[in-house]
Amino acid sequence: MAVIDLHAHVLPGVDDGPATLADSLALARAAVAAGTRVMVATPHVNDRYDAAVTVLPGAVDALQAELDRAQVPLALRSGAEIATSRLPALDAGLLERLALGGGEWLLLEAPERGPADVPAAVAIARERGFRVVLAHAERCEALRRDPTALRRLVAGGVLVSITAGSLGGQFGDSPRRFAGLLLRERLVHNVASDTHAVQGRPPDVSAARRALPAPLWEWMTGAVPAAVLDGAAIPPAPRERQGWRARLSRRA
Repeated sequence: MAVIDLHAHVLPGVDDGPATLADSLALARAAVAAGTRVMVATPHVNDRYDAAVTVLPGAVDALQAELDRAQVPLALRSGAEIATSRLPALDAGLLERLALGGGEWLLLEAPERGPADVPAAVAIARERGFRVVLAHAERCEALRRDPTALRRLVAGGVLVSITAGSLGGQFGDSPRRFAGLLLRERLVHNVASDTHAVQGRPPDVSAARRALPAPLWEWMTGAVPAAVLDGAAIPPAPRERQGWRARLSRRA
C-alpha cells in the first residue's frame, strides 16, 4: 500500500519548511522515492507563522501544478498544523479551510514544551464541529508526564499521530521510549514524516516501517489517513498477532 503522509511541511516560503520552490520539488521527489504517493501540506499555524490562514488552499494548488509540470507523481492535499494556543482565535469558517483534506479532522500540534492545554484545545475543536488528529504526541513533555491524559483523549475519539523519526531516536530517547509505550498500548493511529527539508527532516517514514508489523504499518500509513481525508469511518486496527508486542518492545 502506498504511503499517505498526513503531516508534512512542503509548501515553499510559508513556514519553517522549504524556502523555495526548488526546495519543495526536491522534498517531493525524495518523498516519492521513499514510497509516498499522497502528501498533506500542513504548514504551521501558530504564534510565529500565520500565512497558512490566508494562502491555503491556493498555495497547495500552485505547488501541485508545479509537481505535475515536473512530472513528480505526488498528489497533494490541503491542511495545517494548528497550535493549541492559536485554536481559540480561529472560527469555524477558518478551521474549515485548515482541516485535513477539507474535511472534519484538524491536525492539532501537541506542544513539545509548556502547559498541557491539549484537552482544552480538543474540547474547542469539538465545540466547533471538528475531530482531532494529535500531531507528534510522543514529543510532548506534558503528555509524557501524564500518559493518562492521552489515554482519555484517545478514548474520547482523538487519533494519535507520531513522527516516524522518533522511533529511530531522532528527537531523543524520551520521545523514542514514549512512542514505544504508545505503540504497545495500541494508542497510535498514524505515523507521519513531519518533514521540513530533505536534509535533517526528510520525508522518510522508513524507521516506522522497520519497527512495525506489516499490518500495523499499512493501517497507520494507508487505511487510517485515507479515511481521514475521505471523510470515511476510521477502520478498526488489525488484530494483534503473536509476537507483535515483543517486536514493538524490541524495536521501539
